[in-house]
Amino acid sequence: MELLEKILDNKNLYNAYKQVYRNKGASGVDGITVEELGVYMYQHKEEIKEQIRNLKYKPNPVRRVEIPKENGKMRKLGIPTVVDRVIEQAIVQVLTPIYEPIFSETSYGFRPGRSCEQAVIKALEYFNDGYDWIVDIDLQAFFDNVNQDKLIGIIRRTIKDGRVVSLIRKYLVSGVMVNGVIESTKKGTPQGGNLSPLLSNIMLNELDKELEKRGLRFVRYADDCLIMVRSEKAANHVMQTVTRYIENKLGLIVNAEKSKVARPNEIKYLGFGFYKNKQKKWKPKPHLKSVQKFEKKIKDITSRSNAMSIDEKIMKLNQVVRGWINYFRIADMKSIMTRIGEHLRHRLRMCIWKYWKKPKTKYKNLRKLGISDYNAYMVANTRRGYYWVANTIVLHMAISNERLKQKGLVFPLDHYLKVHTVI
Repeated sequence: MELLEKILDNKNLYNAYKQVYRNKGASGVDGITVEELGVYMYQHKEEIKEQIRNLKYKPNPVRRVEIPKENGKMRKLGIPTVVDRVIEQAIVQVLTPIYEPIFSETSYGFRPGRSCEQAVIKALEYFNDGYDWIVDIDLQAFFDNVNQDKLIGIIRRTIKDGRVVSLIRKYLVSGVMVNGVIESTKKGTPQGGNLSPLLSNIMLNELDKELEKRGLRFVRYADDCLIMVRSEKAANHVMQTVTRYIENKLGLIVNAEKSKVARPNEIKYLGFGFYKNKQKKWKPKPHLKSVQKFEKKIKDITSRSNAMSIDEKIMKLNQVVRGWINYFRIADMKSIMTRIGEHLRHRLRMCIWKYWKKPKTKYKNLRKLGISDYNAYMVANTRRGYYWVANTIVLHMAISNERLKQKGLVFPLDHYLKVHTVI
């Protein structure tokens, strides 16, 4: 069976549809939603397949959205239509088994069975083997600057079905809709499409193979790449020569301001920072910026102006706490979890205190929770602010840690100790 026919196989398309449906997401420029996708594909699938076979299918432009980055700038995302997401996913499902054997062993991004955690563990292995001078190369707006001709040329070396290559190129040049106006996309691969992660790996696999040819140790997750060497002199040399290769051979742009030669404790990689323990071994920890971002999420959820009920806030807190800790489970952060847990419970007590509103309700609830008449009356009628009251012994006794657990609150330290993986 030819490659295009494998992509258009009904079973492959159905699996692609299921994946797109599971991922949910917003609609594209045509307004068709994920919920409407099944009926649309049932009615138009054969027509779409025939158009693709005859090279007449034209993907819709992606819908441009911008989301804020940590540095205050905006990240540009392109949202394809749900139908195009299905076709892109169908392509990915057929091409992935072809490219997986070609990809580098130390490339971890957007690959089946691989994760950020594995990339960090591998980096630590190199650090502790003495390769602790790091060439941290930042690719400037990688997804926006991919040279499409170079990418298609690389794809042609492996994919011999010209109709598949033509279909991929159509997705690259499909355009982007910004404020109702379609703009051409003569370079880049829209970040947000199902095909984009695979295309980024195909492009950057060229860098991987060059680094392997030079005998260099590296880990790469998408466009986040660290190269590890034994000395500062070697690191500076690698920085110069690899930058030259990336810009001259791959047509990408290296951000000179953000790229640097550094030691492990001076970098942030995939949200992690690094430190040396008493045994002089490099170990992982959440980077300070990652911790601050986590604390901001907790603050937003427990904001007094947040209209969610207490049960809704607890449910949302639990989701955020579990997700964040599961991601950083290999990091050493017992003291951080202790501090954040105390702060989280303090803010939740503050929310509950505000939720009780009137002094009469506060007094009644404090009495129900076992507080003496005098203490209940004094605290219920205090003019002090919510934050101060949440820190009193009376409120800690009334809304005890045990009661918060019974309410369903996940304690950060408890969950960390449950899932922590020692490396």
